[in-house]
This record gives sequence, C-alpha cells and structure tokens, in this order.
Amino acid sequence: MNKKPIKSKENIIFFPNLERRLAQKGLERLQAKKVSEAIEFLEKAKELDAENEETLIGLVLAYVEAGSFHKAKGLAKEMLLKGIGHYDQMIDLYITILLQLHEYSEIVATIETLLEESEIPADKAARFSTILQFSKRMAENGFPPINEKEKYDLMPEADEQVGEQSLNLYALNDANEQMLLVSRLADKNIRPFMDEIQDYLADRAGHPFLKTLLLNLLKEQEFEKEVQVEKFRIEKIVVPLELPDIRNQGRMMDIVEILQDRLEQKDPILLENIRSLVERHFFIVYPFQLEPDEPRAWAAAFHFLTLEYYGQSPEVTSLADMYRQPAEHLTQAIEWIKEIEEISYPLI
Repeated sequence: MNKKPIKSKENIIFFPNLERRLAQKGLERLQAKKVSEAIEFLEKAKELDAENEETLIGLVLAYVEAGSFHKAKGLAKEMLLKGIGHYDQMIDLYITILLQLHEYSEIVATIETLLEESEIPADKAARFSTILQFSKRMAENGFPPINEKEKYDLMPEADEQVGEQSLNLYALNDANEQMLLVSRLADKNIRPFMDEIQDYLADRAGHPFLKTLLLNLLKEQEFEKEVQVEKFRIEKIVVPLELPDIRNQGRMMDIVEILQDRLEQKDPILLENIRSLVERHFFIVYPFQLEPDEPRAWAAAFHFLTLEYYGQSPEVTSLADMYRQPAEHLTQAIEWIKEIEEISYPLI
C-alpha cells in the first residue's frame, strides 16, 4: 500500500496533513476570537503550504483582527499577484485594508487600474467609483496613512456588530468608518439587518452619505421591497432594485451634457472641475431630485459655484442669461448646492 510521504524541512519531520490540521486549528481559534493563537497556527500552516487559499485568507483576516494591517496588506497583495483566492473577493478585502490604513493614493491607483482593465464587475462599479472619489478627496486633503506601529482597529468592531445582528449605524460618525462597514457588508446577506437599515434610512438624523451607501448596497443585493428614505426634509418610498445607477442618473447626465456642449472645447479643465461637483452633489442627494426641475438651471448653478471656488466673482444674472434660465431658479439651485457641499465636503 502506498503511503503519503512525510514532509520534512531541514532536520524536522512533519506528519502527513499537518498543515491542514494547523490551518483548521487556526481557523477555529479565529472563529472563537482567539486571534493571537489563530495567527500562530496559521503562520505555521503557511510555512508548510505557502499557497493554500484557505490558510492564507484566514491569516489575512487574523492579521486584520489583530490590527496588523500592514501584514494583512502585504499578504493580500501577494495573493493577488499570485492569483490565489477568488479575485473579486480579494480585491474587496485588499481595498478594505487600504481604507483601514488610510492609504488613499494607493486605493486611487488600484481602482483606476481596475477600471482601465475592466476588471470591476458591473454590479460593484458604483461602489468602487464611490470609494475612488472618496479616496481622491482624502488624498488631496493630505490625510496621512497609518504609521506602521499604529493600530486603527475598526474592522473587528464591524465584525462583532454583524455577529450581534446590529450595525450600530448611528455610532458611525466618521466617513471612513461608514465606508469600511459598507465594504464589509458587500459580500454578506444584509437582510437580517433590514429593520435597522430601514429605520436609519427613514430617520432625519441619519447622514445622507451613509444613506446613499446603504441604498447602493441594497441595490447591489437586489433588494426588491419598498423602503422609506428621508433626505433634506423630503420623504420618498423607493424599491432599491429599481433605482438608477448612481453614475448614470438621468438628470445628472442631462446636466453634464449641457455643460459639455458649452465648455468641452472652450475650457475642458473647468468642465472637469464642474463635473466633479455635479457627481458629488448627485451622490449625496441620491435617489432624490431637487427643485428646480430644469437641468439648465442646475448646469448654470454648478458653473456659477465652480467659478466662485476659482476665486472669481460671477454674476447670477450673467450665468442665468448664458443658460437661458430665470435668475430665481439659478439662485434656488445655488442654495441647494451650497447646503449639499457643506455635508459632502470632504467626504467625496
């Protein structure tokens, strides 16, 4: 009878399937929240089998639980380069770790590469676009990465919340925490948390930024029941599955087209800055459409405020004439945009 060969390393003899038993013990310790023991077992298992998917994913998660985010990042990146693990899941995990480390420049570079290579699944494109815009803004603001010795341990807290069937949404006052929680929930069934999510969406005290993230998550998971949403003193009943893609909202596309017709040849840099303002506005407002109804009034308002941000002093009547809109409509839109900007900056 053929026997499975016993592994050896230098002068040490290993029994058959030892790496499997070590990995199993490590995963059991991880499940029991005994993180230090889990890491010890999983690292030993990795020494014996450096490319076992289950072992490596368990070790990444154990590093995360321990707050060792740089180790987690290094191992996750190595797995991506070697093609170990389900690619979509590993990208999600890698981006979430980078968020923990505040490494926004690397997030931007990673997502932009994925977009160029069409590696992001269609159902996750909106979420990755949101993370991209958020990371660009944080990188521009000079938000520092976490130091090698620092611990920024939000993810275990999120895991505990999930385990307890409670998300504690009102405790997430920081945009980074909100992005992290939604990233963690992306591949989980969120239906057990629907009572809490529904209450948050309908509550005036809920932050519009997090409400948009939650609605997009419900849309990604094809949630087809009605939910009530309150934003900016307006209430609406929506079915998440039937909501438009955040990146392709009808009125937003109309406004961008109007601006392109006027500025694409004349001042493309100004156009890109206005477009960024438009996208930020419609992300926070989603899925609502604010008055006035006329897209030209909004195009004029976004143009007006971007010129102000440039340090210029545009006149409302001049922009109103340029876009053939009543000045009062332009003023109304400007007031809305300023209110939204106070909420969204520097979130996205």
